[in-house]
Amino acid sequence: MIDLFKTKIGRLRILAILEGISLLTLVLIAVPMKYWMENPLLVRLIGPVHGTLFLLFLFNTLSVGVEQNWKFKDTTWKVILACFIPFGTFYIDKKILSKL
Repeated sequence: MIDLFKTKIGRLRILAILEGISLLTLVLIAVPMKYWMENPLLVRLIGPVHGTLFLLFLFNTLSVGVEQNWKFKDTTWKVILACFIPFGTFYIDKKILSKL
C-alpha cells in the first residue's frame, strides 16, 4: 500500500478508492439519515469531501493521462466515466489502473 504513494498512477488509484468510498458513504448512509431520520449533518460533512475527491480524481486522471500518453479514446475517457457511475472507480481500479 505504501508503494502506491510513490507514483502518480498509485496516487490516482488511492483517489479512486477514496472517491468510491465517499460516494457509497454519502448514498448509503448520509442521504438515508437525512431523509429518514431528518438529520442532514452527515450530508453536510461528507458531501463537500466527496465533491473534493471527485474533482481531485478528475484532475489527476487528466494529469496522469497526459503524462503517460494515454490515448483518450482507449483509456482516459473510461477512467473519467468511472467516477460518474456508482462502483465505477472500484471497477476501473481493478480492470485498468492496477495493470499500469
